[in-house]
Amino acid sequence: MMNRRDFSRTIGLGMVAAAASRGARAATPAQPPARNVVFVHGLFADGSCWTEVIERLQAKGLNCTSVQNPLTSLPDAVAAARRVLDRQDGTTVFVGHSFSGMILTEAGDHPNVASLVYVAARAPDAGEDYAALAKTYPTPPATAGIVFDGDEGRLSREAFLRDFAGDLPADKAEVLYAVQQPFMKALLTGKTTRAAWRSKPSFYAVSTQDRTINPELQRFMAKRMNAKTIEIEASHLSLISQPDIVAKLVLDAAGQA
Repeated sequence: MMNRRDFSRTIGLGMVAAAASRGARAATPAQPPARNVVFVHGLFADGSCWTEVIERLQAKGLNCTSVQNPLTSLPDAVAAARRVLDRQDGTTVFVGHSFSGMILTEAGDHPNVASLVYVAARAPDAGEDYAALAKTYPTPPATAGIVFDGDEGRLSREAFLRDFAGDLPADKAEVLYAVQQPFMKALLTGKTTRAAWRSKPSFYAVSTQDRTINPELQRFMAKRMNAKTIEIEASHLSLISQPDIVAKLVLDAAGQA
């Protein structure tokens, strides 16, 4: 049996060890808040789709850049994003919507990237066939609205207004439909070779009324990546219909919530 002297000595050593541990943690500097945010858009859109969120983050002093995704192939899209990430002068939050989650997943290992924010976005694993994964969930209505002119695809007007931008005022949705950028079929065949979300802090905004990417699929991907997850009662375009909520999530990812 331990006597009183040994017991007191053991407790004392434990307190010293605990204090040393706290001191070691305190001596490790915390990563400073990110000052840069790089956005990437998905299909049926262009870089201006992030305008509402960018305005709110600029008001908080963040440096924002929206990549113009060429929508030609996954390697082209990743290269365009990497060029913008190269230009950042410090830690950066990398934010993607819809298809551009593929770009976050592939290019998010860039040394300037501190965290990843997926907004109703694809989040495949390395080498995963995203189309096959998506087929394990009910097909969202917008899929039937994709039309092709040869190798060039876009959303029909009806599908865009109803299934892509369903919670936006009709006049605003019409403007967005008018400026949607076509994508090339080759873009859809690309597979990621890495999964940045396995090594970078990740955040995910699920759109609960989404008719473009199944909300249950979004929840699965967010849970798999162990992301800090929020749910927004919004269409696929939560970044336009609910920019305050999306901007707050980005601020959280930047360490400035």
